[in-house]
Amino acid sequence: MLGTYSYNEIFRKTVIGFGTLFNNIEIRRVSGSKTEVMKVPLAYGPKDKFLARLAQAGTTADRSTQISLPRLSFEISGFSYDSTRKVSPTQVIRHVDNNDGSKTKKSFMPVPYNVDFELAILSKNQDDGLQILEQILPVFQPMFNITINLVDAIGEKKDFPITLNSVNYDDDYEGDFTTRRTLIYTLSFTAKTYLYGPVTDVSSKVIKTAIVDTAMAVDTTAPREVRYQVQPDPFTADADDNFGFNEIYSEFTDGKSRNPTTGQDE
Repeated sequence: MLGTYSYNEIFRKTVIGFGTLFNNIEIRRVSGSKTEVMKVPLAYGPKDKFLARLAQAGTTADRSTQISLPRLSFEISGFSYDSTRKVSPTQVIRHVDNNDGSKTKKSFMPVPYNVDFELAILSKNQDDGLQILEQILPVFQPMFNITINLVDAIGEKKDFPITLNSVNYDDDYEGDFTTRRTLIYTLSFTAKTYLYGPVTDVSSKVIKTAIVDTAMAVDTTAPREVRYQVQPDPFTADADDNFGFNEIYSEFTDGKSRNPTTGQDE
């Protein structure tokens, strides 16, 4: 089983879906009759990386290279299996091939996984940070559902929640008056996504025999008493052919099948 190449880009799509939630946040600064509108930049990466760049820029003479605040950064902080959303692993998802309607693709049921994210809000003054925070917190109560096309081959779309777990505030301002201050809000999230295995082609087959066994007792272990069987006539008929049906009844006595018409054991 291991070694069969399968890559549905689900983690990548989950990261993109999470980041898309925060790519249109803006702040506004009012000065007299003028209002300055600034879109807050968003990037993937640890907040320590941006803090290091801020510290480095603060020690150089060329301040034109320093990064601007406020800004948002996010990163994956962990993965975990979610047993509460587990489904039967033997069930199969089937989907008609979008390019060839005569073919069918299948995949086994997905495995539920939680992806933990950390979103950092970096600002140099309190008002900017609070503006960003108040645009995010009311949306999560404490979760927000997004829809992602996880597996294109089988057309599998999933609605899964992104839950806000906690909000932390950090203001470690130490140093002299020339030291640049940075306020940090760290928001912890959990995205409940699904992982799919390989998608394979299935050759569609025509069902040519249907069998129903019935019993008089309601006990699930009761022996069968009558069998009803239906087959196409002729048996070689295809799905697009014009054909009739042959119906066969069989009775069971002491575990043996008996034809009700002839009374002979079969």
